[in-house]
Amino acid sequence: QVQLVESGGGLVQPGGSLRLSCAASGSRFRVSLMAWYRQAPGKQRELVAAITSGGNTNYADSVKGRFTISRDNAKNTVYLQMDSLKPEDTAVYYCNMYMSKTFDYWGQGTQVTVSS
Repeated sequence: QVQLVESGGGLVQPGGSLRLSCAASGSRFRVSLMAWYRQAPGKQRELVAAITSGGNTNYADSVKGRFTISRDNAKNTVYLQMDSLKPEDTAVYYCNMYMSKTFDYWGQGTQVTVSS
């Protein structure tokens, strides 16, 4: 059983920065696709950023140039560096580990609030 534990969320002013972390248990981290999703109130969950086992990255258009996803396979941890935050980035952010339909795990989520 895989466990994903997110941390790093909080309240930040517009233009500020936060770094989210997601620590994973188990031995498959280094071969898994890791991603961050977010869900704002009343909206569907959306992909924010993803990183393959080989380090290739993909970002939602709304966060390109502001967010950076990275991974440390030695620590079984994926990060999301969020800069130039906007109020519309306010959401619960979820970490996802994916290899197949039967290997698809989610963290509990961490709240990010961007407000003055």
